[in-house]
Amino acid sequence: MTAACVGIGIITESRIAFGEAYLLCQGPVCITPSWVEADNIENEVQRFLAAVKEAAQQLNLIRKDIPSNTPEEITEFIDTHLLMLEDKAISEQPVHYIREKKLTAEWALQIHRDNLVKLFDQMNDPYLRTRKDDLDHVVNRIQKILIANLDEVEDTYSGKIVLADELSPADLIAMKQRGLSGFVTENGSPMSHTAILARSLDIPAVVGAHGVTRCFRHAEALVLDTTNGTVLADCNEREVERFKELQKKESNRLQELRHGSQKPANTLDEISIHVMANIEFTEDVGPAIANGAAGVGLYRTEFLYMNRSDIPSEEEHLENYLDVIEGMVGRPITIRTLDLGADKQAQVVSSRCVNPALGLRAIRLCLKEPELFMPQVRAILRASAHGSVRLMLPMITNAWEVNQALKLIRKARLQLDQKGEAYDPEMPIGGMIEVPAAALNADELAAQLDFLSIGTNDLIQYTLAIDRLDDEVSYLYDPLHPSVLQLIQMTIDAGMRHGTPVGMCGEMAGELRYIPMLLGMGLREFSMQPLALLDAKDLVRRVNTQELSDLVTQWRSNMSDIDPHQLIKSFPIH
Repeated sequence: MTAACVGIGIITESRIAFGEAYLLCQGPVCITPSWVEADNIENEVQRFLAAVKEAAQQLNLIRKDIPSNTPEEITEFIDTHLLMLEDKAISEQPVHYIREKKLTAEWALQIHRDNLVKLFDQMNDPYLRTRKDDLDHVVNRIQKILIANLDEVEDTYSGKIVLADELSPADLIAMKQRGLSGFVTENGSPMSHTAILARSLDIPAVVGAHGVTRCFRHAEALVLDTTNGTVLADCNEREVERFKELQKKESNRLQELRHGSQKPANTLDEISIHVMANIEFTEDVGPAIANGAAGVGLYRTEFLYMNRSDIPSEEEHLENYLDVIEGMVGRPITIRTLDLGADKQAQVVSSRCVNPALGLRAIRLCLKEPELFMPQVRAILRASAHGSVRLMLPMITNAWEVNQALKLIRKARLQLDQKGEAYDPEMPIGGMIEVPAAALNADELAAQLDFLSIGTNDLIQYTLAIDRLDDEVSYLYDPLHPSVLQLIQMTIDAGMRHGTPVGMCGEMAGELRYIPMLLGMGLREFSMQPLALLDAKDLVRRVNTQELSDLVTQWRSNMSDIDPHQLIKSFPIH
């Protein structure tokens, strides 16, 4: 009889994986109190320091093999661990314990770890609590080297589907290098760092599959279906063949869609829909063009600030923007100014916010520290002389922030005029609607700005008061919550009243099940990860916006009786 476990599928191009179950032993290494002979103390010190060095070498190898189009959060995650390994706060005290108390390296490190954790636990700071998790990752890696019990000893993961409580980005990259077929974790969110990396690496995955490490046996044959978020074992030959046929059909379907990828995305009633791409690196431009992006609706620029102690220069900004402009061959590009803070930290920003997600971040940081903002603004302006460029301000909440940002942009124009630098004086300036206050104030913002773009990732979590990365409350993350939909509708309506284009660049824009609803609400510009473009454009071509609008109008007039989750199932797809 087929055994099954269900979680949340991480949709990649390779939606189905086959392989043997590899049960990964995780959690802290069990260390018991132990001591070393007096004449062996210095050898023990050297053994400890060699383990720290080996841990750093492992992470450096992983860091070296990170794909160039990997989101900056992943690189930062590994760099944080490398910095911790280089910090004397990790290595000095255990050496002291070995020399003064004659402890073994393992026991000295464990005591030091426990003492540091006590300090973390005394701090009511969510950001510092995440640092405690980083500490455990680093200590666990050193301990495994010391006791020669590394999971990394496994020569290959070829043909394996790893089952684990959770995986770090570093774990995943190391496994990918050794042929990993897919993975399933007990915990985790589809918005976690590891899930984001899985999409980038095209590794089929299911997260939040509670009980998976108890449901299946080591070396058991598994089928992983990310479309439904299911993991199956003991499939008979007929079932396996059915999944292989599904995999073949999916490959053929995508290949067929690629043949028409460059055709415009017009609905059945001849409404032109702009389906654009979200990018972070110049390497993302190729897939965006290949899958028919009408332009770039969101160019995230935070990677330029990561893993460095200085501010990127105006010329460095400009060089990157010109590469994207050249790659997009005339298509419009929307460059978002830096959105540092919250889960995207950088050395150039020192924040002591109790809750970084609600603290000094994005446009707030730029207004407080113009030296971060102005070089980027000048570079975006200069780039506008070479192509169709729009500037977008993140996390605006009120008209005052917009006015202050516009003043700085005017100042940047004057500075360029004085230098004789060319720029487009009509370059559109827009803002992201990702805070409920901005949606509620959308009329005023639409009157001030040239365009608006709805960032649903933050808008949903702020509206529903849930951390989208927290597995324990991820079930509450609901794009179809009536309050979320009303805020989206308010923004679209405000744009229509003022003749201000409104787009959407959050994850919701690339989800097929939500696109008909958004079209019916009047949205005409969508921006999504390049992988989602083919299916999104195909769907747009098979719907009639008037039919969708009629159904949405019925819902708006009778919201208390119509469940949006049921409504989206009734939208006609021809």
